[in-house]
Amino acid sequence: MLPTAVDGPRFAGRRRLHNGVPVLKRASVASLAALLLLAAASADAVSQGGPAGGATARAQALRIVVPGQAGAATPAVSAPTDQVLFSGGFTYGEDPTTHAPIVSTGSANASASTSSDVETDATAAAEVNNLNVFNGEVTATSIVAQAHATARTGVAKGDSTGTAVNGLVALGQSVSTGTVALADWGSLTAVSGGGSGSPATGYHGSVTALEIRLTADHGGLPAGTTILVGYAEVAAQAPPAAPPAAKPHKPKANVAPKTAAPEPAPGFPVRQPPLVTPKLTAGGYVFPVYGPSSFTDTFGAARSDVSGGWHHGDDIFAPLGAPILAVAAGTVFSVGWNKIGGNRLWLRDGQGNLFYYAHLSAFTPLAVNGNKINAGDVLGFVGNTGDAQGTPTHLHFEIHPVGLIGLGYDGAVNPTTYLLAWKHLQDVSFAGGDAWAPQHSLGNAPKPGAILLNVSDISSADGLVPGSLERVIRPVVVRGDNFSARP
Repeated sequence: MLPTAVDGPRFAGRRRLHNGVPVLKRASVASLAALLLLAAASADAVSQGGPAGGATARAQALRIVVPGQAGAATPAVSAPTDQVLFSGGFTYGEDPTTHAPIVSTGSANASASTSSDVETDATAAAEVNNLNVFNGEVTATSIVAQAHATARTGVAKGDSTGTAVNGLVALGQSVSTGTVALADWGSLTAVSGGGSGSPATGYHGSVTALEIRLTADHGGLPAGTTILVGYAEVAAQAPPAAPPAAKPHKPKANVAPKTAAPEPAPGFPVRQPPLVTPKLTAGGYVFPVYGPSSFTDTFGAARSDVSGGWHHGDDIFAPLGAPILAVAAGTVFSVGWNKIGGNRLWLRDGQGNLFYYAHLSAFTPLAVNGNKINAGDVLGFVGNTGDAQGTPTHLHFEIHPVGLIGLGYDGAVNPTTYLLAWKHLQDVSFAGGDAWAPQHSLGNAPKPGAILLNVSDISSADGLVPGSLERVIRPVVVRGDNFSARP
């Protein structure tokens, strides 16, 4: 693959002050050697990638490089052949003093996708939630690395828009971006990388969201150890120009032309959609859109984009700004933007089943990576972002049962029967205020204005009964699988 974002000289070690400006020592030779080994493996992967005029992508949530030891890592994903990996918690090592894990995380997810036609595209992303290193000396609530590349005739470009480290705290101090010293034993760099290219060579780029490097033994790990969290790399080169069309051959008089061999009909070299309807056992499921909506069974229909050649869910058509609800109690993750889904998020219920929401116009304050939510909570609003731009506003909704997660993104099942069975709520609670503008606007997402507005029906209030109006406008309480009208 491409040279990684950790190539080249870095700065590490003890921070000194010169006229009030931080001055950092160059990294140790041992640390650079470990990083070059990682870069060599990555470069070797690129050399075996797709042909000229194609695209490649690679992502990895976490990698620990330890001199003289095996280290550890979450699985890497790469494309061509789109891959999505959903991982649970990750732990590594044990602090010799506290016996706590040296590194631990919540979910660690990665995805890579490519497409090649008139234009080639590559997208790679890695996400880690609830990072804890050295028993709380370095923590972060969410870490996201995203890289994008596009190439067509005369154009090659890319970026790492969407890469972010949220809630990063090092030795008790908040950190945004850049490099800071970690006492006298190492350094930390938040968001590093870059890319380059030209129409002739294509675009190559990579990004590392968080990098921790040890210049001295610490917490059970030796000097030279590198901890990489959130890595994404991409490459795209324009397809070769089509050869000029040959002039049609005119057969000689009285000579019948030869019949050409029939060409195969266009198709999609993909796995077939799973034809199963497993029972979802977490309980308390509700319909994902509040208010008037409509949908039909379009699961498995042909698609020509990077979604794998077939429709992985159903489209639920509803007015712009209609509330989008959590179908079950669970955890929100992968909140953000991508080229296909636009504003999108994933929800994992208590049983481990996954639900995908795409094309949202905006998110609510509840749509935060790692946030625990209840069934019926409002996560966002109906829109047509991503590749749905210009189509009627709708929610693209998918179900990925826990038993099929091993299939990656293709482990989706037909959501139609589930949607028909799930309860339509008659009221929802808008926690966090009477109205709000979108909380997030990541990547190349547009900047929509405020979409929705809390509305309460006061027609049932009896003005002759003291306190009746206050009771009517009080928000609905949603706890677990039980829905009460109003407290």
